[in-house]
Amino acid sequence: MANKFYNIMFTEGVKRAQEHYGSRKHYARFEGTGTEPATLGGAEIDFIESRDGFYMATVNEGSHPYIQFRGGPRGFLKVLDEKTLGYADFRGNLQYISVGNLSDNDRAALFLMDYASKRRLKILARIEVKDTADAPDLVEKLRIPDYKAKIERTMILNVEAFDWNCPQHITPRYTMNEIKLMMAPLHEQIEKLKAEILEAKTDILKELV
Repeated sequence: MANKFYNIMFTEGVKRAQEHYGSRKHYARFEGTGTEPATLGGAEIDFIESRDGFYMATVNEGSHPYIQFRGGPRGFLKVLDEKTLGYADFRGNLQYISVGNLSDNDRAALFLMDYASKRRLKILARIEVKDTADAPDLVEKLRIPDYKAKIERTMILNVEAFDWNCPQHITPRYTMNEIKLMMAPLHEQIEKLKAEILEAKTDILKELV
């Protein structure tokens, strides 16, 4: 699959590292195969829309990277079209480090994790930051029904490239909802056994009377 991700990320320094550690020959064949912005497919869209959080990296004017976690109800990161994502940015600790970084350099990298299935999707994007007063239509489009957090701005992510990572070394973790779903058959079996025990006790009592 043509993928601009490799063209962007395989800098001369990265190529030297690949050469040094023996993976250059393998990755060289991927270069130059993708020059246009990436187009999200069905697998990517389904994965993105089912996430309840992601990690986002930006870089400040001094070239220091900064990683922020953004979370919300499942699906708060919305796919606006096959090349554009968006989310409502809720009020946080008021440091505005990511927002400030993006005002100088609009490039960002996202890691979307599915710990339970040991899957991760990396996305490279350029981000437009729009205050709520300047983009009321976008605010309504990105608003999460029944979620009470205050929206301060909208973030529009123009996707440049993406890459699926291998599952190696991802430690499975589960949300409370995922655990409830996993445990549901066990709870059903327990309730069934309780009912059978109660029925057996009732039958024994009837025989004793």
